[in-house]
Amino acid sequence: MRRRQLAGAGGAACSAGPGASRPSGSSLPPGPSRNDGARPSGFDAGRSGFNATPPSAPSGFDAAREVRPYLAEPEAMPVGTPGKTGYLRLGFELDGEGRSILRDWERRAPLIVQQALYFDEQMPEMPCVYILSSGGPNVDGDRYEQHFVVRRGAFAHLSTGAATKLAGMRANYAGLRQRFDLEEEAYLEYLPEPTIPCRHTRFIADTTIRIAPSATLCYAEIYLSGRKHRGERFGYDLLSVRTRVERPDGRRLFGEKFLVRPALRSPETLGAMNGCDLFANVLVLTPPDRAEAIRARTHPFIDRERQLAAGIVRLPNDCGLAYRVLGAESGPVKRLVRDFCSSVRLAVKGKPLFEEFPWR
Repeated sequence: MRRRQLAGAGGAACSAGPGASRPSGSSLPPGPSRNDGARPSGFDAGRSGFNATPPSAPSGFDAAREVRPYLAEPEAMPVGTPGKTGYLRLGFELDGEGRSILRDWERRAPLIVQQALYFDEQMPEMPCVYILSSGGPNVDGDRYEQHFVVRRGAFAHLSTGAATKLAGMRANYAGLRQRFDLEEEAYLEYLPEPTIPCRHTRFIADTTIRIAPSATLCYAEIYLSGRKHRGERFGYDLLSVRTRVERPDGRRLFGEKFLVRPALRSPETLGAMNGCDLFANVLVLTPPDRAEAIRARTHPFIDRERQLAAGIVRLPNDCGLAYRVLGAESGPVKRLVRDFCSSVRLAVKGKPLFEEFPWR
């Protein structure tokens, strides 16, 4: 589905894909279109790599050294087959009444967004959007891309409809590329449900964040050790997660990457997971004064009885904070993440995060 306008007329639109330099006030450039019977543009039919960026951009995931052992073509459905190349692009902006709206919306199955919801009683002007997938778990050879733009002064809450399941893989790997563009005074909460790798999963994620100095992003990710009740703790082959943060002019703020290959080196050691089954990583990119207010409200702790621990650290270049949580069960970890994100919203917007739905 291409460029559906949900409210108003005209207005700014999402910027270009990951190869672009920064958001602009122009309309959306041509993006990936739906393909009937043909492989989507940006996918090399002779290779298994993902490259939905312009030709001048860096090569896809196949260039990463850690995925080189997993470049065989899947037997069932080759890489690039329609239904295995999800794409989502969302753009938020303020309307004439000061309400934030989902102005631009482009998607390709299996990624689905139906509409923006306004159920938050604390902030009824904030759109809440849930990302769904019609394809079930991520399987061998899946390549997804997501691009979110929040224009000047706009705000939004993003989550997923359920946990992301990563199925076992025999030949290839699954990849996710994400890009976030936040303009001045923009505010975005990105709180997806946890990611659950199964036995022999190979997953690589690459996230680029371009954020203006006065904007705020609360970006969370939670990873499980696997389906531990089926005896699959750290039974996956590869988990590679990289995040890069920069200003709209391209000035680098910081980058981080964690690479887990349990067969080569167990993550269950002291100083890593040390018996825990969940790892939550929350990045808060915000101006220094807000970061200090958030940090003052956050208290690191280690609770050995509940197998729960949390810590907080300042990020380089005074760009924000990193909050990390380790735990044995998903419920307590998710609650800590939401409580921390609520303190972020209080510091920036003066209102707490809404209560989570009981069925989640």
